[in-house]
Amino acid sequence: MKTKSAFLYPFLAIVLWSGNVIVSRLSAHTIGPEAITFYRLLLAVILMSTFVAIPAWRNRAVIWPHIGQFAILGFLAMCLFQSLSYLAAETTTATNMAVFTALTPLLTVALSAVLLDDAPTVGMVGGGILSLLGHVYLVSGGDPASLARNGVHLGDPLMFVAAMVYALYGVLLKRWSLPVAGWQSTYMQAICALAIMFPAFLATPASLRSLNAQTMPLIAYAGGLASVVLPFLWIRGVHILGPNRCAVFMNLLPVLTAIGAIVLLGEQVRPYHVIGGGVALAGVACAELFRRPLRGAAPAMPEMVE
Repeated sequence: MKTKSAFLYPFLAIVLWSGNVIVSRLSAHTIGPEAITFYRLLLAVILMSTFVAIPAWRNRAVIWPHIGQFAILGFLAMCLFQSLSYLAAETTTATNMAVFTALTPLLTVALSAVLLDDAPTVGMVGGGILSLLGHVYLVSGGDPASLARNGVHLGDPLMFVAAMVYALYGVLLKRWSLPVAGWQSTYMQAICALAIMFPAFLATPASLRSLNAQTMPLIAYAGGLASVVLPFLWIRGVHILGPNRCAVFMNLLPVLTAIGAIVLLGEQVRPYHVIGGGVALAGVACAELFRRPLRGAAPAMPEMVE
């Protein structure tokens, strides 16, 4: 039965994701987007093979009919989204990346209304907008107009596309509801994504795919925590809570990233951290508390996984 503890799945996934944002920024101009995406997938497949390969092989009769769906999911979340994020990190700031990533909950609501016939609730729409406003205030240092003054970098539209891609990924997970356990689902997506990324990796110049003291720690985090543990937590959360409610937790990404920067980089706590973070958290609370549909229909109940 679904309990409050189920909310730990998307929350912990976002905690790991905040670390991955920092890794993405550190990888800019250090290693090619296609190369780090390929390496992280290779490491993830190796790690998961130690405990998933045998069960997945035994379950091949169930897995194989859905291989096309696994390929699509792997391409969206593990190839396209990650590559776009790494590429965007080369031409925009972490601030802008956080703002565009925060659009994912609103994009998920829109896609769910179209693909799943879910009626968006007042809390989801209003809370999503409130959280987005809080994030803009937070990441702009208390001066939202500065985002407009700084102009639009190439990475900004790339991050918008990345947010749309991940929103589609979450919706498809819920729509297809594949009859495969979480680890096996993540494993199959990673294998498919690895095969898809291999040609792009070969096309990357040797200087942008070398392994050294700078790139290996980044690959270790991205391939271990961000590519193995994070997807499993997110998939489990989507199956229990649904894509809309999980996507709301993505509003916490800029907040947690800012906290990580304060702790790890020694940045000082400013008033805009408190104000922006508080507004973002209020939006998350609104999305959960106010469940009345906009159209007056009964709320769509997400499927529960025992």
